[in-house]
Amino acid sequence: MNEITIAVKYDNDNPTVSGRELHAALEVRTQYSIWFDRMCEYGFSEGIDYYSFLNNRSDGLAGKPRTDHQLTIDMAKELCMIQRTEIGKRCREYFINLEKQWNSPDAVMARALQIADQRLELAKQQNGSLIETTAIQAKQIEEMKPKATYCDMVLQSAGLMPITTIAKDYGKSAKWLNKWLHEHGIQYKLGKVWLLYQKYADRGYVKSKTFTVLDENGDSIAKPNTQRTQRGRMFIYEQLKKEGILPLIEQDDS
Repeated sequence: MNEITIAVKYDNDNPTVSGRELHAALEVRTQYSIWFDRMCEYGFSEGIDYYSFLNNRSDGLAGKPRTDHQLTIDMAKELCMIQRTEIGKRCREYFINLEKQWNSPDAVMARALQIADQRLELAKQQNGSLIETTAIQAKQIEEMKPKATYCDMVLQSAGLMPITTIAKDYGKSAKWLNKWLHEHGIQYKLGKVWLLYQKYADRGYVKSKTFTVLDENGDSIAKPNTQRTQRGRMFIYEQLKKEGILPLIEQDDS
């Protein structure tokens, strides 16, 4: 008497068998497609008791892949019983023993440990990904610090600032900064006074102060002086940064 061996596949930890392999093991003479359709008349449903798939021929003959079905063990046992043959009885006993082994305490424990190992490995991967993400975010925050530091310094400042003081933020002279702003179409010189072009004139970047000084004859004369607001200071910062020119505080941090 030949020993019954039907390959078992485990889909999401649920044992299933090939319909064609069961058909061969049961030694059914009717063509598989006809036999299977007839068996489904007993109330089996696709997606619950079985699912269909294409499988290459296992008999060595050439041809297109054939439709096969992956059956639950419960469906396989019922199909064995429906055949009402000796081989059907033996196949059913084979599946019953298979279920006993599958549901034995040792097998259940082994599967539980396997699931635990998989979850632990997944947790390690997620933790590693989290650490990597945290490191990237920390680096991004660190890279953002210089700008935030300079902005904070501006926000903490009050009142008007002469262009000389702003230029010192960059280790430059007022002459260099005035020339740079002029070359980039931001300001122009009228007499001895730098004025913003009309495009920027009404944005609150500057305010003018008038100082009284003595001329060489000792007479008092009014002398206008343009100074930057903190808003104007930030505007200069943004324009210079576009050209890769950073204040010293950011150069030091980077």
